[in-house]
Amino acid sequence: MKTVKIDARDMHYTPLNQKIRAAVADGAEEIILDNVLGQRFIGDGLRGNARIIINGVPGGDLGMFMSGPTCIVHGNAEHAPGNTMDSGMLVIHGSAGDAVAHSMRGGTVFVKNNIGYRGGIHMKQYEVEARPILVVGGTAHSFLGEYMAGGLVLVLGIGKEKAMTDRGIGSGIHGGEIIVRGEVDDYLLGVGAKKFKFTESDLERIAPIIKNFCEQFGYDPAEFLDTNYTRIGPASSRPFASKYVWE
Repeated sequence: MKTVKIDARDMHYTPLNQKIRAAVADGAEEIILDNVLGQRFIGDGLRGNARIIINGVPGGDLGMFMSGPTCIVHGNAEHAPGNTMDSGMLVIHGSAGDAVAHSMRGGTVFVKNNIGYRGGIHMKQYEVEARPILVVGGTAHSFLGEYMAGGLVLVLGIGKEKAMTDRGIGSGIHGGEIIVRGEVDDYLLGVGAKKFKFTESDLERIAPIIKNFCEQFGYDPAEFLDTNYTRIGPASSRPFASKYVWE
């Protein structure tokens, strides 16, 4: 395996990303970034199967428009990791900021701990092949899955009394699904969101995702392989239809 190491200490994000792109173009299969501290746009627009190890805290829009590579973050991440990502994987061994997986179109984002506000906002799906997945090990703040048009958001609530306690879950959702470990109080649902019974068939669908998540972070998947979940989806395909005046 061809490995390239880059020390990002005190480096502006532009030359850092130029170095990453040059390494990928030169055939690097693994790129190790040390001392990352807030540099934005890491992995943006990259294609192929490169593996990027990030030691530190990457800045906003990690993996935006990315198609294929894997980014593993040993630390927290700032806002909007996975923004409009097409395919590939982000594995964040910490927490992440607001708008995680914003407009994500495919691929997988795993966050070990918590995320901020508006996680999964406007995620979308193209047929079966391009189905974005966001899994949060801890909890998420308000407006999770806002305006979702497709994909899956899964919140496990590890170490929490309740996986979700913030309001606005699924506000404006018109596609996709939000699955939360345990019960979700009705008053936490946003406009246009509805709770559905979580079935054995649902568990069968998400079991491989849970196992993959647990493998990344060293959890025992057996703890999560039951039907103790709440499934949230759109009440209709046009949640705000009543807000418009039709002549």
